[in-house]
Amino acid sequence: MKGNARKRSVDFGLYLITDRRLSNNALAFHNALRDALRGGVKAVQLREKDLGTRELLILAVKMRKLTLKFNARLFINDRFDVALAVGADGVHLTQKSIPPGAVRNVVKDRLLIGVSTHSLKEARRAEREHADFVTLGPVYGTPSKRRYGPPVGLDTLKKVCSRLTIPVFAIGGIKSSRIQDVRDAGAYGVALISEIFASDNVKKKSGELVSMTDSHSHR
Repeated sequence: MKGNARKRSVDFGLYLITDRRLSNNALAFHNALRDALRGGVKAVQLREKDLGTRELLILAVKMRKLTLKFNARLFINDRFDVALAVGADGVHLTQKSIPPGAVRNVVKDRLLIGVSTHSLKEARRAEREHADFVTLGPVYGTPSKRRYGPPVGLDTLKKVCSRLTIPVFAIGGIKSSRIQDVRDAGAYGVALISEIFASDNVKKKSGELVSMTDSHSHR
């Protein structure tokens, strides 16, 4: 898949990333995820780095069942083997993961490949290595992304969006009030964690955010 074909396969503008620590327990996490899907979220990345392989697989199976029920895409962070095992739609790689080109050689077209990037150089490399989309950030300051360095800002986001032909999702400190700014900078969509999972009404908040970001999914 190239260029437009790959861009068309990324048919969501909101990319929800899990953090079960924002929920009180496993049931609360499941319910929050279900409410997000009820609100219209169409793409979820399972990102629970502290889980061992077996625990991750068990959770991935549960999430696959739930996302299929709502016709939503499921991505697994880092572990393309787990993604293949549970029939997920994609894998999301970090800068420390197996490079996207090597993953593509194994998975062929069975998985979409997203890559976390923090600069134009990383983003362009991901595109060259057959990633389907990238996240870029942190665009704004946020505690969860502090270890990745200072915010890249809207100027870098705009530059990366203008140089890449694959979708770029803004990540890091993205709030409802900032979505229009990152869209104006050229972002294809936004990746969110706490804005949804820490909400008092996950379903309602998800619906509001989807309506702000889903213009790409109806093209």
